[in-house]
Amino acid sequence: MTDAKVIPFGDDEGRPRAASTDRGARPRHRPSAGGRDPRRGGPPLSSVPEQRSEADALPPGRDAEQQGPGRQETGRQEPGQGGLLGRVLGDAWDARAARGLAFLRRRLTGEYEVDEFGYDEELTDQVLMSLLRPVYEKYFRVEVRGLEHIPSAGAALVVANHSGTLPLDGLMLQVAVHDHHPAQRRLRLLGADLVFSLPVVNEVARKAGHTLACAEDAQALLTRGEVVGVMPEGFKGLGKPFADRYRLQRFGRGGFVATALRTGAPIVPCSIVGAEEIYPMVGNSRTLARLFGLPYFPLTPTFPWLGALGAVPLPTKWTIQFGEPLATDAYAPEAAEDPMLMFQLTDQVRETIQHTLYKLLVRRRSVFF
Repeated sequence: MTDAKVIPFGDDEGRPRAASTDRGARPRHRPSAGGRDPRRGGPPLSSVPEQRSEADALPPGRDAEQQGPGRQETGRQEPGQGGLLGRVLGDAWDARAARGLAFLRRRLTGEYEVDEFGYDEELTDQVLMSLLRPVYEKYFRVEVRGLEHIPSAGAALVVANHSGTLPLDGLMLQVAVHDHHPAQRRLRLLGADLVFSLPVVNEVARKAGHTLACAEDAQALLTRGEVVGVMPEGFKGLGKPFADRYRLQRFGRGGFVATALRTGAPIVPCSIVGAEEIYPMVGNSRTLARLFGLPYFPLTPTFPWLGALGAVPLPTKWTIQFGEPLATDAYAPEAAEDPMLMFQLTDQVRETIQHTLYKLLVRRRSVFF
């Protein structure tokens, strides 16, 4: 007997109807229940189980195209069952791969935007933050407090202490604001001239949203309503010896206060504990510093004695504390020309940061835990 061809239309009872492949064949006779097949003389048909095709077993309305003799049902893949790639990369690996390919296409075709300072928001979010986040969360295990003191909208000037021989504290500060602020604010850091004179570092810093630490750039960013970060100690704080750890150096001439007064942006003091111990600077080779054109050449217990291995920072435990903002909108813009007022506000911000550092150090149980 030839195989039946399934016609994708049901009869009156909703059951698919089988048709012979021979167009001239007569309709087959189906005897009544309890009778014998007159053509074969076999037993009563009531004693033989009725043979139903796979199409007959389907409920009415089921698509019959997936059924048929010798045809295997492929089935629909459930979420989370993506085979080996799904188990290794996670359930949404295909979506992440699609976003990654779209990102690469935009980079290759130039379909991305940067502002007048060179800030590439997409590259920062997708690449730079992804590289810094494991260091922030797993290596330094940063604990951040007081982010609610940074306004959800509008300009703000974050003023923080600077330490650690290399400016990793600024990068961790940027990750803290980027990942944990309720309004997902972006921190635009002001950097020293040396940062923007190095070939590769200059381009990466610009892409990450950093700009030169000058009054013009800072005022332009604050006028646009950005959150700007500044570390007034500069290289004096970054390259101070280990014996002077957590002792704030001079805050320059108070230029950050003048910028805040001109724009009316609040000043948010920030204290960072943990960065002082990542590279314990026990000495400074001034000869090598002049040779390489650096403000200092650090000598630590591991660098340069262990070579590149000595450049790996120690895995200290960090705490970043944002304090209550100091409002400046009550002053007229002309107040930025008053040296006594600038000195007073600068000293107030510095004392707030220093006092908070002392409190955090008293609470700290261990440098590494």
